[in-house]
Amino acid sequence: MVIYVVQPGDSIYDISQLYGISPQKIINDNNLENPNMLVPGQTIVVLTDSVQHTVSRGDSLYSIAKDYGVTLNDLISANPQISNPSKLVVGQVINVPVKGEQLGTIEVNGYALPNIENSVLQATLPNLTYLSIFSYQVRFDGSLSTINDTPLIQAALNAGVAPMMVITNIEEGASFSSELARVILTNEQVQSNLINNIIQTLRAKNYYGLDIDFEYIYPENREDYNRFLRRITSVLRPLGYIVTTAIAPKTNANQQGLLYEAHDYPAHGVIVDHVIIMTYEWGYLYGPPMAVAPINEVRKVLNYAVSVIPSEKILMGMPNYGYDWTLPYTTNSVARSMTNTGAIELAAKVGAEIQYDTKAQAPFFNYYDSQGRKHIVWFDDARSIRARLQLVDTYNLGGVSYWTINNYFPQNWLILNSLYNVKKVSL
Repeated sequence: MVIYVVQPGDSIYDISQLYGISPQKIINDNNLENPNMLVPGQTIVVLTDSVQHTVSRGDSLYSIAKDYGVTLNDLISANPQISNPSKLVVGQVINVPVKGEQLGTIEVNGYALPNIENSVLQATLPNLTYLSIFSYQVRFDGSLSTINDTPLIQAALNAGVAPMMVITNIEEGASFSSELARVILTNEQVQSNLINNIIQTLRAKNYYGLDIDFEYIYPENREDYNRFLRRITSVLRPLGYIVTTAIAPKTNANQQGLLYEAHDYPAHGVIVDHVIIMTYEWGYLYGPPMAVAPINEVRKVLNYAVSVIPSEKILMGMPNYGYDWTLPYTTNSVARSMTNTGAIELAAKVGAEIQYDTKAQAPFFNYYDSQGRKHIVWFDDARSIRARLQLVDTYNLGGVSYWTINNYFPQNWLILNSLYNVKKVSL
């Protein structure tokens, strides 16, 4: 696999000639809706095991091997037609083997909203271990909202993917509620009602396990949350269900803020089966422009996380979206969310050139709208996805979790499958 960065004037035909692959395969693999409108700086994933290099003046097999990151012996073996490796001719074509990066087997979770298009779901399921359907909202009396999850559960089971029930402390018609969490975590009768309702739903819907996404919990309810987790796992595990939690991206145990304080990393690491760390939203809807998941910030979270949670229990969060900010940014600014493919389409429409921030390991571009206002767009491409996915191997993590899979971005899955095998569980 090669990640090719489009240069000005490039065409799919040019790229196909460079790598000896049909233009249609490149178009299909990257799901390019308009292959005639490539954007400078855009990434194209080329699924190939070799590259053709045309010898220039001063080239040697040693320098070519070094430039492409392959061994000299591998380069010589790939070119048996070269009778004298010390003598190359300008214009001669050399086959360069592309080094594979298979890093092992990991677990992959994908959050899906019930309104996901069936075509997107079907295309994505082969890449998943778990499908977490978002979400059953808990109520103050311990009952649960209803969602249309049956089609997603059946699709997951048909594809050999484990469906996960997700509960949240989101008030119906509102947002995450600290007060709702307080009631659930401190009222034993309400909690008992909730657990009974969860068990009934798990059984009736044929779910594989439970994912708990309680956010903005009051700091004083931190130990109440831990007790709830101990209680619910003690009930669900004997019934054959796993339990996962989604937690905020903390860099230290004493990180301040309502989002962070009640999420006890060491406790979650002991109590539950998987811990999904939401390593995204540094760049967010109401915040200043920046990458959604800058790798330097993600590393800070993982450095702390693996020091207190067994690394194999951690699923690192992977965003599947970007944001468009109007500049100059003010505290009243609100960004516009967009898909990764939508960002590329926008760049093509406005004639922007995509740039790449090496510190954040993320692509971005600027443009001016019809009113003359400057914008900046941060999103993900094959390079940023690969950089973060390699952290799974670096930190020996259990895998990753995508928020969300409702929009299909093929480069996510091309890169993921080039690096890892996706684990499937027995259903």
